[in-house]
Amino acid sequence: MFHRYCVVFDPLDGSSNIDCGVSIGTIFGIYTMEHSDEPTTKDVLKPGNEMVAAGYCMYGSSCMLVLSTGTGVHGFTLDPSLGEFILTHPDIKIPKKGNIYSVNEGNAQNWDGPTTKYVERCKYPKDGSPAKSLRYVGSMVADVHRTLLYGGIFLYPADKKSPNGKLRVLYEVFPMAFLMEQAGGQAFTGKKRALDLVPKKIHERSPIFLGSYDDVEEIKALLEGQIPESIGLLKTLIALNLSNNAFTGHIPMFLENVQLET
Repeated sequence: MFHRYCVVFDPLDGSSNIDCGVSIGTIFGIYTMEHSDEPTTKDVLKPGNEMVAAGYCMYGSSCMLVLSTGTGVHGFTLDPSLGEFILTHPDIKIPKKGNIYSVNEGNAQNWDGPTTKYVERCKYPKDGSPAKSLRYVGSMVADVHRTLLYGGIFLYPADKKSPNGKLRVLYEVFPMAFLMEQAGGQAFTGKKRALDLVPKKIHERSPIFLGSYDDVEEIKALLEGQIPESIGLLKTLIALNLSNNAFTGHIPMFLENVQLET
C-alpha cells in the first residue's frame, strides 16, 4: 500500500555558527497524510508520537545522517569518494546515565527553581559522585548528537524571557525526542512527555529536557515536585488556622491526593 507523506524540517539548525566553522545541520520529521488531497497544516499539527520517521543530517568534521523509522536509530556517514552514505553507527543506544550536561548557562538568572537546582547538582553533586562536565555548542544538532552517542542530558528550559520555551515543537523538539526515545532515552517538556504534545501552530515553541533515561528522570522528579500556586495557597490557609468548619472539613479529603513539599 502506498502512502503520501508530509515533511517538517529545520533546513539549517545552528546557522549563526556558520562563519566560525561549528557543526550545523538539518532536522526533519515525517508524517503520513490522512487523505489524498493537497497537504494542509492539519497533516502535521499532530502529536509527535504520530511521526513515522525522524532524523537529522549533521555537517561538520564529517557529514552524518542519523535516522529512525520507528525501529531503532541508525547513523550513516557520507563517503565522499563514493558519494554514498555508509552505515557506520548501527542501532545507536544512548547510555542509561551520562556525565555531560548541555545547557546555555548564560540564561541561568532567568531559570525556575527546579532547573537551577538540577544544574547545581550537576556541578556540585552531594552523593559523592563526580561532577558532570558542561558541553554546549549552541547548535542543537551538534549538542544532541553528542548526547546521543555519549549520554547525558540536553536542556533548553523555559525561563523568564521565554516562558513558552525557545525551540520549535514540530521541527526541533519532536524529531529529536523521537530519536531519543528510539535510542532508549527520554524527552520531557517540564510538564509531560514531549511526543505527547499537540501543537496548534506551525512555529509553536516548547521547553525541552532530553537525553539519558536516568538523567531525565532526575530533572523530571524536580520539576514534577513543584507545588502548584493553588496548593501553596492552601498551605497558607492551613497555617492561618482557619476556624470555618465548612471549609476546613474538606481539607483532609483534599490532602489525601496531594503530596505537599515542606
